[in-house]
Amino acid sequence: MEKIVVESFTMDHTTVEAPFVRRCGRIETPKGDIITKFDLRFTQPNKEIMPTGAVHALEHLMAGFIREEIADVVDLSPMGCRTGFYLILVGDRQEEEIAKAWINALEKVMLSEEVPAANPVQCGNYRDLSLFGAKEYAGEVLEKLKASYL
Repeated sequence: MEKIVVESFTMDHTTVEAPFVRRCGRIETPKGDIITKFDLRFTQPNKEIMPTGAVHALEHLMAGFIREEIADVVDLSPMGCRTGFYLILVGDRQEEEIAKAWINALEKVMLSEEVPAANPVQCGNYRDLSLFGAKEYAGEVLEKLKASYL
């Protein structure tokens, strides 16, 4: 049997410095389409873990805002370790482009007055959302990203 390598397990989580954007995958489909995956890391792995309510609210908020900033988003998914998100897009994209889109999306998070789809019809755990927490982490990350990428 072929040995499967999970890319995220190959990264040394003790040497990275969050926040950061990392291009962590690129696949060419049999028809020649390119799919690119990015690690949008909010907090330092194994040091600072975002609470579930903040992660969940960031997921709801950024799901729309990142799509307003960049085309062909396939998915934005929270990491199980609660230190960031994976962003998957169609096309061959670079870290700088994604960082600028992420910065713009986080600025919109900071201006938000409510979490979209925070109801039992549109969300499977609508009671566990923290707009306050989402803004807290977005604000911390935003300043550091601006210093690194703008």
